[in-house]
Amino acid sequence: MSAPHIWGVPRNTPRAPGPAQPLKRAITSRVVALFNDRAKGEAPVQRKPDGLFGPKSVAWRVHGDVTSMMVGGISSLLLQMLHPAVLAGVWDHSNFREDLHGRLRRTARFIALTTYGGPEEARAVIARVRHIHGQVGGILPDGTAYQANDPALLAWVHVTETTSFLNAWRRYVEPRMSAGDQDRYFAEMAQVAEGLGAAPVPRDRAGAQRLVAAYRPQLRSDARTREVRQFLLKPASDDLLAAPLQTLGNQAAIDLLPEWARRMHGLPNPLLGRPLLRAGTLGVARTLRWAFR
Repeated sequence: MSAPHIWGVPRNTPRAPGPAQPLKRAITSRVVALFNDRAKGEAPVQRKPDGLFGPKSVAWRVHGDVTSMMVGGISSLLLQMLHPAVLAGVWDHSNFREDLHGRLRRTARFIALTTYGGPEEARAVIARVRHIHGQVGGILPDGTAYQANDPALLAWVHVTETTSFLNAWRRYVEPRMSAGDQDRYFAEMAQVAEGLGAAPVPRDRAGAQRLVAAYRPQLRSDARTREVRQFLLKPASDDLLAAPLQTLGNQAAIDLLPEWARRMHGLPNPLLGRPLLRAGTLGVARTLRWAFR
């Protein structure tokens, strides 16, 4: 299964004109703007086959679907903020009240560059993030010191991201994905985690599940967690088209969470509305794949 063309990378093959082309351009333009800050002159990431993974990798496939990546990304952030040190880094060192979705855009661009960029681009963005992490630290409310470059803290961020991206891909794109490909995905993504300094780093799905379970006793939810979550789940746009889609994506991200994480957040279990929610999200995913095809 090839990855849809979602990062806005120009194709070399000409597109046949047709009545659907204006609609396709309108959709793709809005999506590309989500991942590229035009005010800062950011351009779409060009796909380069000599990067960390290459076109035949599982990472190229999984990271190629915009809907599952957005759902998985929000879900991973909901998991990450349950760790007190991750939450403190956001609380103490970011303007999340004004620019939380800018943070999402920067994270998406990091993933795009490390997945699809050339080796120099990947190394440069990893080095830049390591430099930023080196300047982030502080004291937790209980008096414990934290540092963003702590290998164990980076491992929690990594395992929640990869697990959430893969779970969203399997739910909305490839439900029959083989166990071997799932393990390959974790093995491939270990390169990025180790480049950032994370440890321990899982190399298969079973290892990722064990690592998440090992972190659960460290997780907490309090008033600061609720405030950051409120900003995360607030639509970033008042656009009559974008806002409902973001709300749907947020609900799909909550649905993707493990039950224990939903309980910690105090979020409702969408059991009764789950079929409609998943059908709606799948419909959006198929529409976006059509637009970028």
